[in-house]
Amino acid sequence: MKPMLVPNGGSIAHLGATITEQGINFAVYSETATNIWVSIYDEQDQETDRFELDVHQDNIRAGLVSGLSAGTRYGLRADGEYNPDQGLFFDPMKLLVDPYAKRLDRTFVRSPRLRLDRAEAVDTGPLIPKAIVVGDTGEAIMPRKKAPGMFYEMNVRGFTMRHPSVQGPLRGTIAGLTTQRVIDHLKYIGVDTLQLMPTAAWIDEGHLPELGLTNAWGYNPVAYSAIDPRLAPRGPHELRHMTDLYRKNGISVILDVVYNHTGESDANGPMLSLMGLDAKTYYRFVEVDGKQHLVNDTGTGNTLRCDHPATQRLIIDSLRYWVEEMGVSGFRFDLATVLARDPGFNPNAEMLEKIKADPVLSQCILVAEPWDPGPGGYALGQFGKEFKEHNDTYRDEVREFWRGEDGKIGALAGKVAGSAEIFDSAGRKPSHGVNMLAVHDGFTLRDLVSYTDKHNEANGEENRDGHSHNASWNCGVEGETEDEAINIARKRDVRALLATLFLSRGVPLLQQGDEMYRTQQGNNNAYAQDNEITWLDWENGDGELVDFVAAMNKFRKEHPALTHDHFLTGQEKSGVRDVVWLHPDGREMSEEDWQASGGSVLGMQLRNKEDEVLVWFNRRSEPVVARLPEGEWAVGIESDNTAQSALADGTATLTPRSVLALVRPAAET
Repeated sequence: MKPMLVPNGGSIAHLGATITEQGINFAVYSETATNIWVSIYDEQDQETDRFELDVHQDNIRAGLVSGLSAGTRYGLRADGEYNPDQGLFFDPMKLLVDPYAKRLDRTFVRSPRLRLDRAEAVDTGPLIPKAIVVGDTGEAIMPRKKAPGMFYEMNVRGFTMRHPSVQGPLRGTIAGLTTQRVIDHLKYIGVDTLQLMPTAAWIDEGHLPELGLTNAWGYNPVAYSAIDPRLAPRGPHELRHMTDLYRKNGISVILDVVYNHTGESDANGPMLSLMGLDAKTYYRFVEVDGKQHLVNDTGTGNTLRCDHPATQRLIIDSLRYWVEEMGVSGFRFDLATVLARDPGFNPNAEMLEKIKADPVLSQCILVAEPWDPGPGGYALGQFGKEFKEHNDTYRDEVREFWRGEDGKIGALAGKVAGSAEIFDSAGRKPSHGVNMLAVHDGFTLRDLVSYTDKHNEANGEENRDGHSHNASWNCGVEGETEDEAINIARKRDVRALLATLFLSRGVPLLQQGDEMYRTQQGNNNAYAQDNEITWLDWENGDGELVDFVAAMNKFRKEHPALTHDHFLTGQEKSGVRDVVWLHPDGREMSEEDWQASGGSVLGMQLRNKEDEVLVWFNRRSEPVVARLPEGEWAVGIESDNTAQSALADGTATLTPRSVLALVRPAAET
């Protein structure tokens, strides 16, 4: 049947492409376009039909095309005023991706033709991925409501490209995560919440192609509801299959989402979707000398306008699609402060309130990265009890303590106790803080103790990119070395850092591969390294460290004194003090002890009715004899695997640069 437009048959009820009994309904929001068309393509990428959407209501243009069904390939074209100085970029020669597309037929590839002025424009249809109309993806489900015990940040390609059980075309894909050995590894180390780095279809940054590099992370999205074809070449059902399988194995899957900018960059960037449909609606602008300029609070060239109802609808609809149809259980919001800018950060912004009030999204795991690079963009602790938040103060203070900076013993206590100074308000608990030592944008744990400075030369920017303040150290030699003593010292420090993470209040986050001692060769901004720098080297992974991480996580879960979700006060309740901070001499820490220069050893005695754990942190390079509280103690777990801590005569000999956790025998608790 030849496709035909049904006159005035379009519906504005649902945006995007909706399959109906009569055909496919297309609906697009634009306040400033004068005309919008849908272009239909065949499997040879030839445009076969073009239909103007003939219904115009509430700034939505819609059209019902009969003779079409699931599998139809299409794109959009829009016309209107072309005046870039006023934020108007209409050009019907530019094929545009539907903001509501759920599947694309190929990846985005940059071309100078995508950014030509209207007077010079050529048809970009051959250059733009086509949206594929998706049929029923399965029964809609509600998110798996389970409190996270441990987040694991994963890059799909980096994790699977060299995994020995992921072979052939499965490498680099979501389907590769469904192999049994991958699942077994995650379950063994205790992962219950898997956080996938961005899966939405993305495009390379403008400078990468000439350097021969490609974006490896995905933080440059174009189509918010379409999985990048590199990750799911057979379609979105691959993600649904994966989330269903992981749910059966006790693992929630959440997505890292980037609702703060798109890969269309600045006014000179490629015309791909929102910019050509209605830039003034979807992006924030500021007027300077009578001209409209894109706001760049994200550092990428544009910033999503999250205080506009159409943008809010796009975000909510996209989030609900990932939950209801793809089976994910929540989200980590990249640069989440952009969601609440109007233009400054507003903790009660409408976008946040809509997420919190949504009957589906309110049941999800919600995690905010509570900052962006724009003015006033740091908002840690301000997202409310519905959101967990990445806690960069935990990362910085714990790193600085173990690096040896003076005056950090009190800061260490505050961080391992749950960062009450940040989260103890408005009904929040320690579990609202996500504790991390390393994530994708920074050093791996191995590199943290192997490099004093970043080494990002492979990125082609003369080592100017990436963070310069990393609170890192190299244990005596910069970079890789064959000096066995230094290598032992580095592994010892990594184990001490990991022990600190798992013995802290709050939810721990582990970056992929840190459990197996992976390196990125000192690159702390490896976003453009889709190669061996970011691909996990499974063959040479440190199996002993994997076992240690599994043991630490198991120990944490077995001891409610470590995980009870309340802030430590030190006050007596029901005859028990929840924490006593100890000096290695055995006395309780005094104000003078907290302020004393050179403080490097701290005891944390945790108690509740069922359990008692005593944790010692020793960052000195020599053993320390610590006097213990009265009663019997036994070694629960220790970070140092080169020597054992000795318990004798009411003391514990703490090995250098180590963490030791002692427990009361059952009869003593």
